[in-house]
Amino acid sequence: MDPNNVENSENRGTVVVAEDNDSNFLLVNAILKKETNIVRAVNGQEAVDFVKNGVGNIVLMDIKMPIMNGLDATMAIREFNKEIPIIALTANAFDSDKERALEAGCNDFIAKPLKKSDLIFLIHKWMGGETAE
Repeated sequence: MDPNNVENSENRGTVVVAEDNDSNFLLVNAILKKETNIVRAVNGQEAVDFVKNGVGNIVLMDIKMPIMNGLDATMAIREFNKEIPIIALTANAFDSDKERALEAGCNDFIAKPLKKSDLIFLIHKWMGGETAE
């Protein structure tokens, strides 16, 4: 999807999915594509650039990515945008990982493997919609 046109597609919110792993991205896309517009960033720097350019209503931020990891990308986004919800997305589900994500500026946290109902709940929670299911 062209990131320049996503905001107008049926007035649906746009999720920036910062995920370098193809299969993880495809899973998130399959879960959310009927409810939101999806824009993929394959590294943290791309996620920062999308948000800086006004793309997205929410960010799903993988923590371990090339070029710029998710924690550094979150901190960079928080330097210029304190409002956009950022949900950490990580295979590490330890309390210390959650604490680091929240300290970096993430609003919430979801562990892989993703559960469809949990992901949809968080997207609706942070985008202000009613939860489906």
